[in-house]
Amino acid sequence: MLTDAQECVPGLSMFPQKKKKKVDYEALNSALMHIPRMDVEAARSLIDIGVREIYDLRGRAPEILFEEAYRKNAEIPADRIRYFRMAVYFAECESPEASKLHPDEWN
Repeated sequence: MLTDAQECVPGLSMFPQKKKKKVDYEALNSALMHIPRMDVEAARSLIDIGVREIYDLRGRAPEILFEEAYRKNAEIPADRIRYFRMAVYFAECESPEASKLHPDEWN
């Protein structure tokens, strides 16, 4: 039960308000999101190391990209490398196979 003082204070109620998630609009609107099944956090990791366009991935080694991203953010999950592998494959292949455009194919 709320007291009279708490009822008068805006924002205080019986139900705690949920925090809004921060939305990474830069990553969401990046060209990297044109890669099928690309994860927003993976796109953010690539942007953080200077990869902004799909053509920037051509000729790059996914393992090196992951190492660079890890140096920028040591909390990056190890399974993010599969997104990097998929992205490099998509960038280098003119007509990529649909079955390879899923991160689970790149474990």
